[in-house]
Amino acid sequence: MPQTGETAPDFTLPRDGGGDVTLSALRPAPVVLYFYPRDDTSGCTKEALAFTELADDFAAAGVQVYGISKDSVAKHDKFRDKHGLGVPLLSDADGDVCERYGVWVEKKMYGKTFHGIERSTFLIDGAGRIARTWRKVKVPGHADEVLNAARAL
Repeated sequence: MPQTGETAPDFTLPRDGGGDVTLSALRPAPVVLYFYPRDDTSGCTKEALAFTELADDFAAAGVQVYGISKDSVAKHDKFRDKHGLGVPLLSDADGDVCERYGVWVEKKMYGKTFHGIERSTFLIDGAGRIARTWRKVKVPGHADEVLNAARAL
């Protein structure tokens, strides 16, 4: 799991709408990566809508925002279209990026143990270093908190 001050693990992932995104190619722009469990679930939808609502504010601050889950690009396209999302969604179908960022974890629900994505956000500065990390994110107010941290870079 990358720590604050370390270089963010680089990757190239397919995105909704087609094409690929390579993290290192986004420099020198700061980047927000928010990892979420699944498209079209209640918490994930609320989080995506919150980032979408603030998309213009992030853009005005020069910050690029990307959501990442293990869902397919086709599922991302449906999720984006259904909710009018304005934040690019990246597909980590094989889970490699989730593993490298330490967000693929053992979880428990209703007495069952399983592996899934721990809702987490990484703020990456213009030099490609982790500036701030949020783990076990609670959705209400989170996008605003990330925006304030990004503005402070």
